[in-house]
Amino acid sequence: MTADPGSIAGFDAAELAVLETVRRFVAKEVRPEVMRLEREGAYPEALLERMRGLGLFGLAIPEEQGGLGLRLPVFAAIMEELAKGWTSLAAYVNSHSTVAYVIGKHGTGAQRARYLPKMATGELRAALCLTEPGAGSDLQAIATTARPAGDGFTLSGSKFFVTNGRRADLLLVLAKTDPAAQPAKRGISLLLVEKEIPGVKVAGTFHKMAYGQVDTVEILFQDALVPSAALVGGEAGRGLQQLFDGLEVGRIAIAASAVGLAADALNEARRYAGERKAFGVTIDQHQAVQLRLAEMATRLVAARLITREAAQAKAEGNRADMISGMAKLFASETCSAIVDDALRIHGGYGYVADYPIERLYREAPLYIVGEGTNDIQKLVIARRILEGQDIDLLGLPQ
Repeated sequence: MTADPGSIAGFDAAELAVLETVRRFVAKEVRPEVMRLEREGAYPEALLERMRGLGLFGLAIPEEQGGLGLRLPVFAAIMEELAKGWTSLAAYVNSHSTVAYVIGKHGTGAQRARYLPKMATGELRAALCLTEPGAGSDLQAIATTARPAGDGFTLSGSKFFVTNGRRADLLLVLAKTDPAAQPAKRGISLLLVEKEIPGVKVAGTFHKMAYGQVDTVEILFQDALVPSAALVGGEAGRGLQQLFDGLEVGRIAIAASAVGLAADALNEARRYAGERKAFGVTIDQHQAVQLRLAEMATRLVAARLITREAAQAKAEGNRADMISGMAKLFASETCSAIVDDALRIHGGYGYVADYPIERLYREAPLYIVGEGTNDIQKLVIARRILEGQDIDLLGLPQ
């Protein structure tokens, strides 16, 4: 099930043309190769090169810095299209784009000039270094420090679950520049760390239930000397504020990717139900299957609409932690439910690797736990409600 791109309200002709180009790329070059690439476990360098040529690593980078300069709703639509073909491709773009957004929004002029043009072409790829062994969702509890040393910082610590960390060239690292600060958030900063500098080491790779071609690693910082020019925005103590702004974009991208995966699963279920026969007819003629498909389709459209709403709110400059959290929460849970229903429609065939639904079933849980777990999203949403914020969004009576 794929919406006609011309039906997306508010997209101009140029934006629709970019979206259609991505759709053709996915249909002609990605989908026919996914099963083989997954089976072989090979890194899809040829597809990555095509993505570089299409400018997909520059989705969140302004045109003056060599990127496509797309509005966030268009970015989200493209992430959905990539995930419909292969969610690994969306994963290559997501954290890279979050880093690009942070540099473009909060970086100094020198930082934008140094990194964004090469990030736009994919020559330079970026990764987020946030999570630590003892600090997942509670980022104020991080132990990584960046202590002043000459004209810069000495960076020490460990970061877990760094997506694309082995192949990334640039790391956006959350660290404590003032470990004694109270509250702790006032002493936390973001640093742009070039991975080639001494003291930065990829320590190990996590082997996951899915996304085998998307490396997820631990990175150690062992007294790495980082220049003062690496401090995002040139001002210490603003790291969490800068990061949370970027993570709203990341959560919208995750929501859009979950919608794309769910659309792929529904399509597989619809196709299989039209081919598989039971009791003399294809199973899509059985009411039980029809009811399941109807629920799947309704959930899919609802998830897509809330994701577009979040992208539009963020693009308009509104505070978007609540709506982006809602989109991520609802889209990821919806994706999981749709994939589960698709597997049920496939029956035993859905459990074997010869059918795409087996892979999709393994991929879906990532969106529930990634970019802030769904329980964390619920807490953010509840806090905003209790604060009496976003009343217009909720449509509550005055």
